[in-house]
Amino acid sequence: MKSVWRESNQFTLLPEASRFLPAMFKVVSQAQDYILVELYLMESGKLATRVCNALIAAAQRGVTVLLLLDGYGAMGLSKEDRHRLEAGGVALRFFNPLGFHSLARNLSRDHRKIVVVDGKVAFTGGFGAVDEFLQAWYEIAIRIQGPVVNDWERLFRQLWDSRLTRGTGKTWLVRNLPDTSAAQRGEEGMRGRVIWGRGYRYQAIRHSLYQRVSSSRQRLWLCTPYFVPTFTLRLRLTRAARRGVDVRLLLPGSKNDHPGVRYASQRFYQRMLKAGVRIFEFQPTFIHAKFVVVDDWVSLGSCNFDHWNLHWNLEANQEIEDRYLADEVGELFKRNFASSAEVNVGEWAKRPYPQRIKEWLYGTLDSLLARLR
Repeated sequence: MKSVWRESNQFTLLPEASRFLPAMFKVVSQAQDYILVELYLMESGKLATRVCNALIAAAQRGVTVLLLLDGYGAMGLSKEDRHRLEAGGVALRFFNPLGFHSLARNLSRDHRKIVVVDGKVAFTGGFGAVDEFLQAWYEIAIRIQGPVVNDWERLFRQLWDSRLTRGTGKTWLVRNLPDTSAAQRGEEGMRGRVIWGRGYRYQAIRHSLYQRVSSSRQRLWLCTPYFVPTFTLRLRLTRAARRGVDVRLLLPGSKNDHPGVRYASQRFYQRMLKAGVRIFEFQPTFIHAKFVVVDDWVSLGSCNFDHWNLHWNLEANQEIEDRYLADEVGELFKRNFASSAEVNVGEWAKRPYPQRIKEWLYGTLDSLLARLR
């Protein structure tokens, strides 16, 4: 399956769970034929219960429901919830359950977030079915309509039928998808493509981001919850800033689910700041969103743009080339910048030694883990 640009799509930006969760539940409640859901995180709790109830209700009214979860990310889903899903008619499978095979295989996770309903509507973003997304974590999603929905469905179906998935639900074709080997043309709507990564075997997301960063002209704003980028990405970001591009990073502040990763990322601040990169640390909550705007190009989805995700995980993003949507994403960035504390280059240079020691310790650990590749 090739990553192909397609015309005539409609994309709706859905910032915050208060917008994307109702939108997804509404579409699921209106499903008539099938629902495909692929998630990394699903943990028993209030949100998981709502997801289970919605999927079971759809299955009981005759809709085919396939739920694909990561074998590690769904370890917090109780046996009771798993049995309830299966008893309610939901076909449940798990990607790459942990086992006594190679370490490399255990490290490979399905980090994608895909929802497809009736082949007409899809959603992607950084969301999961854990209670943190209700209030504690800031996340965004995007609603998708048009030819690219077929590509999201293809991604799901390929993994559902692969040898790396285990669980209930026999091999099953939802429908015969049309041939999309060539880009579809149209006069209305937006241009977009689905782009994905399969660990070290296929890193189209990384290559696409590198190319956009290198060709950026005016703005390059990137949000990630875990800023542990590859050396190449760091180099391209600083080069872009030095040639006059407005380069900004939106990163988590002290509210963080992995404080050690934050310290590891902060070891890069000084060089970035000196090159002219502006760094903003989000204050209200932990920001779990992953999105980037470069001029009139947007990429949004599951990928954290860090070296770990790019090397080990299955990832998928929606890319869009559209000036109006890019400006809408830009306004979202501006609102989040206003709720953030900007890191001052002079003050950062004077940070205390305990902070520097933590950066060194966690940075060393991150470097050691990177060598597992």
